[in-house]
Amino acid sequence: MTAVSSTATAPAEPSGSPPAVPPGDRGATRIADRVVAKVAAQAAREAVGSLPAGATRPHASVAVHHGAARVRVHLELDYPCDVGARCARVRRRVAERVRALVGMSVPEVAVQVERLHPAPEYGAPQGRTR
Repeated sequence: MTAVSSTATAPAEPSGSPPAVPPGDRGATRIADRVVAKVAAQAAREAVGSLPAGATRPHASVAVHHGAARVRVHLELDYPCDVGARCARVRRRVAERVRALVGMSVPEVAVQVERLHPAPEYGAPQGRTR
């Protein structure tokens, strides 16, 4: 009987192979501004939660300079709500997700509320009004 070894070893590099290229010399990765904007818009959607009836989905625009993304998010909210708290949640979520997924610092997230959608009980007056 012959003994079979169960340990696997990585194949040895040929002795004539060139040395590994340092990571800094391999090239660069450029992430388009529109990709960063899509990540930011998706993060804003996650932070806002359910949208009011008739609202458009949040969208974002970005300006990237030296690895830092300045983000502007446009969204619509239901009313009444704590607008400041919801905008703070959007700022936090957008900064976290862009940092995590794209690897850019986010020194600024400006949230612009485009429209407030009144809840049905706060909607247009019913019946005759003066």
